[in-house]
Amino acid sequence: MERAPRTVAVVEDDPSMRRSVERLLNAHGFVTEGYASAEAFLHRDTKSRIGCLVLDIHLRGMSGIELRHRLKSAGSKLPVVFITAVDDKALELQGAQADCVAYLHKPFPAVLLIDAVNKALGAAPTD
Repeated sequence: MERAPRTVAVVEDDPSMRRSVERLLNAHGFVTEGYASAEAFLHRDTKSRIGCLVLDIHLRGMSGIELRHRLKSAGSKLPVVFITAVDDKALELQGAQADCVAYLHKPFPAVLLIDAVNKALGAAPTD
């Protein structure tokens, strides 16, 4: 049986946060592809096999929630882990309604992100 791809797309408009998330994921054995916007993600080379999307909710241009809805409308079943610096219960509800695997508030403990990505990829969470 073929294993799901472990490539994680990180869509985050803050370059330092994007690099930090990618480095953390790389240190735990994941391959990452970083994107500065939802639009950049949509225009990526679709030859890459993305297994999970770590998606900031507040992006310049199209929001993370909008990207999630657009992907779902196109038939994508790509699992999403939302990340945000904003503590907003209404926005968290929108994220949950968009079928996210996890909704993490920045700054989040590394183990929460790793566990969420493993869950999204169908792997066992870390101890």
